[in-house]
Amino acid sequence: MLKVAKIGAVARVTLDRPEIRNAFDDALIAALTKALRELDADASVRAVVLGGSGAAFCAGADLNWMKRMAGYGYEQNLADAGALAEMLKTLDRLSKPTIARVHGPAFAGGVGLVAACDIAIGAAPGAEFCLTEVKLGLSPATISPYVVRAMGERAARRYFLSGERLDAAEAHRLGLLSALASPDGLDAALDAMLAQIVAGGPQAHAKIKDLIRSVASGGPVSDALIADTAKRIAEIRVSTEGREGIASFLEKRRPAWAAPQAAAGREKK
Repeated sequence: MLKVAKIGAVARVTLDRPEIRNAFDDALIAALTKALRELDADASVRAVVLGGSGAAFCAGADLNWMKRMAGYGYEQNLADAGALAEMLKTLDRLSKPTIARVHGPAFAGGVGLVAACDIAIGAAPGAEFCLTEVKLGLSPATISPYVVRAMGERAARRYFLSGERLDAAEAHRLGLLSALASPDGLDAALDAMLAQIVAGGPQAHAKIKDLIRSVASGGPVSDALIADTAKRIAEIRVSTEGREGIASFLEKRRPAWAAPQAAAGREKK
C-alpha cells in the first residue's frame, strides 16, 4: 500500500497500489499521514520524495472507496473529507523539503499531492494531469488551496470547470510542475535537486518554509510584515546553525550539517 525507504538523508515515500494506479482510500490516507508525521519527527531525514509505483503517479480516489462514500451520510462524508484534508495539510506543512517525482498520470486528488509538495519534477512525456471531479458532479474542494496556489486562480478556473487534461509542458508553464525531465533523466534530475537541498541547513529549511507561508499570505507589505522579516533573520543569525553556516563559509569548509554527497536518496548499484 505504502513503501517508505530511508537512504542517507532522504526518505522516499512511494504509493504502492500499481494495480489500481495508486488510487487512495481511507486506509492509504491514514498510512500516508502517519508516515509523514514520523518522517517529520526524524532528525536524520533532510528531504522527502513522494512517488508512485507502476505506470501512474496517483489516479485520485479508489473506486471502491467512492462506492462506500456514496452510501455515507453528511457526517460520515465530513469525517472522511477531513481525513484527506488533514493528510494534505500534513504534507504541505512538513518541516522538511518535499519533492513530488511525477513519472506518470496524476488525476484528481493526485494533482493535490503534487501541488502540496514544495517542488515537483515531472517526466515529459509521461506526466499528465486532470482535475476530473467536475465530470462526476463533484468539486476539487480539499485539494483546491494547494492547486490554486500552484497554478494560479485563472488557470484553476479553467481546469476545475472544464476537466481538461494538461500535459507535462503545460503543467510546467502554469507552475504545477517546477521542472521537466525526460523519462530516462527523471531520476538524474531528482538526484541533482536533492544534492542541492541536502547542502542546506535543516533548521533553515524549516524556517524558510514557515517564512514563505507568512509572506505569501497575500496581505500588504506592511510595517508589521517588514518587522517580522527582520526579526526572523536576526533570530536565525544568532542560532547555532546560523553561526555554523557563516563560520564554515568564512573558513572555506563544509558545514557540520552537510549530508554526504552520495546520500541523494538512491542506493548505489
